Parts: sequence; C-alpha cells; structure tokens
Amino acid sequence: MSNIVIFIIFTILMFTLIAGFEFLYSIMPIIAGGFKMDGFLLVIVVLGVIFIASSVKVINEYERAVVFRLGRVLGKAKGPGVFILIPFIDKMVKVSLRVVTLDVPTQDVITKDNISVQVDAVVYFKVVDPIKAVINVENYLYATSQISQTTLRSVCGQAELDELLSQRDKINVKLQEIIDQETDAWGVKVVAVELKRIDITEELKRAIAKQAEAERERRAKIIQAEAEYQAAQKLTEAAELLAKHPLAIQLRYLETLSTVSQNPSNTIVLPLPTEILELLKGKKQDKEC
Repeated sequence: MSNIVIFIIFTILMFTLIAGFEFLYSIMPIIAGGFKMDGFLLVIVVLGVIFIASSVKVINEYERAVVFRLGRVLGKAKGPGVFILIPFIDKMVKVSLRVVTLDVPTQDVITKDNISVQVDAVVYFKVVDPIKAVINVENYLYATSQISQTTLRSVCGQAELDELLSQRDKINVKLQEIIDQETDAWGVKVVAVELKRIDITEELKRAIAKQAEAERERRAKIIQAEAEYQAAQKLTEAAELLAKHPLAIQLRYLETLSTVSQNPSNTIVLPLPTEILELLKGKKQDKEC
C-alpha cells in the first residue's frame, strides 16, 4: 500500500507540474514559442501515459522481483502479479525460482589411491531467498558453478577408485551436503547432485577387466566345488539308504534297465539277476574266512 500512496503522490506532483507549464504558457507567450495549445496538451498527455505505463510491472508465477528504492532494498521480494514502481526512483531485479540444471565441467582428479581420473557431474538447485541471491553474491549462477567444481575435486580426491565406481550414491549425498551448506548464505538450495561420468585410462581399464575376469573364475571354481561337495553328500545319503533296504537296489536296477531300453542304440543289454551278485559275494566271503 505504501508504494501505491507514493505513486499517487508522485502522479499528483507530475500533473501539478503540467498545470504549472500550462499556466506559464498562458502568461508567457514568448517562452511558449510558436506551438499551439492543443499540440502542447497532446504531448503532455502522451508523456503522462508513458509515465504510468512504465510504473506498472508484471511478474510471472515462477519469478520474484527485488526492488531497490534509492539504493535500499524494499522489504520482501515482490510478486507474482502486478505491482507499481516509481520511475527514476525504484529499480527492479528479477530472480527466477525454477530449478536450474548446472553442468559441472570435467575435472581432473587424483584419487586417494593415486589414480588419475576425469569426473563430471550435474547439479540441480533453485533460489529460495531472492533477496540473498541478489545482495549477498554478485552472480549466484557463476558462484554456484565454481563452488561445485571445487567441491567435486575435493570430495573425489578423498575417495578411492573402487569407492567412486561402486558407491556413487554415497559420493552424491556428500557432494550435495557440502555444496548446499556453502550456498545457503546466497539463498540457494541444492536439490540434488549426480556424478555423470568417470573416465579412466585404457591401461587401467584393461587391469580392471583382468581383475574382474579373475574374480569370475574364482567364483566359478567355488561354485563347482560346492556342487561336487553337495553331490557327494547326497550320494552318501543314498548309499546309506540303499544299504538299509536291499529291495531298493532291485528297484533301482529295474528302473535303470527301463531307462536304457527307451533309447534306440546298437548296444544289447543282458539283464543279470541281482541274486547272482549276492551268490558271488557270499562265496567270496567264505573264501576269506
């Protein structure tokens, strides 16, 4: 409301000056020159319309305006909508509140285990306090970009290569916390930070590939050994079960013959009764006795 009152007073003063010019024109024809009265009034009206039009400002929903009056900021940020500025006295600076996507340029980093890598990232941030973003920093976009590059080099330099490759989420959270803390005084809120790409040398890529291949071979051998161990356990249990039930051996023998007979081949299978095997086994035990 104070801006509207000041604008009305300023408008009244302007029209008072116009009336004063008209009075001077009526009493001092020499000063007025050869212009006609109607033309002079038309010029005054046009100037008045331009004055009023330049005083009315419109701010979008996603923007805010920081207004300076004679060099001093006026309260809170203005907008969204329509508001009035006093020409030649008020100055307006627009600030967008939308999320900004900032690409952090590729940085050369030496990790904690002395490996040279190239890392780049993307930072998502937005302005939450327009007044701080205008007053406390000259250019919040450039400042946020610089602090993001510095923080990226610092954090990645404190981590090992395996950590960079396998624990990106942890690195992203750490980067976000540090950058957000540094930019809080500028009225900037960091929404998220994501590592985009980690480039390493070809020699290191080959070394990592060999390491991964060796790891896969180790796992394959362990799995194969575990499979043989489990198979041996099952065979032992089966042997103990068959020893307790002799008829199970006969059933297993008949099942094997049935399976072999289903496959067409040139091999002739002659079934041998299990009683003969038991007879031979008995004779062997008699000889040993």
